[in-house]
Amino acid sequence: MNTFLHRSEDRGHVEAGWLNTRHSFSFGSWYNPKLMGFGPLRVINDDHIAAHNGFGTHGHDNMEILTCVLSGAISHKDSMGNAGDIKAGEWQLMSAGTGVRHSEINQYDQDVHLLQIWIIPNEQNALPTYQQIQLDPHDAPNQWHVIAGPNSNAQMHLRQDAEVKTAVIHEGLELPIELTKKFNYVHVIEGEIEIAGQIVKPGDAYMFDESSKLKALSQAQVIWFDLPA
Repeated sequence: MNTFLHRSEDRGHVEAGWLNTRHSFSFGSWYNPKLMGFGPLRVINDDHIAAHNGFGTHGHDNMEILTCVLSGAISHKDSMGNAGDIKAGEWQLMSAGTGVRHSEINQYDQDVHLLQIWIIPNEQNALPTYQQIQLDPHDAPNQWHVIAGPNSNAQMHLRQDAEVKTAVIHEGLELPIELTKKFNYVHVIEGEIEIAGQIVKPGDAYMFDESSKLKALSQAQVIWFDLPA
C-alpha cells in the first residue's frame, strides 16, 4: 500500500492579523515543492477569519472551489449575481469555469472557521456555476454523505471524476473506505481516527491507495476525497 501521513504541523501557517490560516498544500506565499496536491486535489485551506474582515473581490477561472463553513457565517457575493450567507453546516461549490469574480466577507461579530478546497476540473472553460446546500453530518452521524461528485448520488455536481464525502463518527464506531478511483485522502476536522494502524488527529490527513476502514478513537468529523490519479 502506498501511504502518506500528512501531519497538521507540517502544513503552511500564515497569520495576517484578520486571517489565521493553515495550508495543506502550497498556496500563496507558502511553498513546499513536496506538497503541491494529490491528483486533482490542489488546495485545502483551514481559515479562521476575524469579525468584520475577509477577502475582497477577486477572480478565479477553471477551478472547482468548495467551501465548508464549520462555525460562524461568511457572506458571499459574485459576478454571477449570487449573494448571501454561507452558515455553519452549509457547503458551497463555485465552478469558476471561464471566470468569475467574488468576495467572501465575515460581516458578523464572531470569527468564522471554514475550509476552502480547490479541485482542478476535468473540463476547461465551461460556464461558471454556483451551488449551495445545507448538510451538517452531526445531524446524521455514522454514515458517509456525498457532498460533491460527478454523478447523481452527490448533493452538488463536481466537474471532476472525484467524490468529496464527509461523516461524523461516534467514538468506537467504524466506517468502510472503499476505493473507487486511485487515491483516498482523508482529512480530519475534529477528533481522532485510526486507519490501517495510523492515528490521524485534527488537521492531519492520510493518503492511501487501497480500501480500508476508519475507526473513531473519539467523536470525529472527517472529509474523504476519493480521487483519480
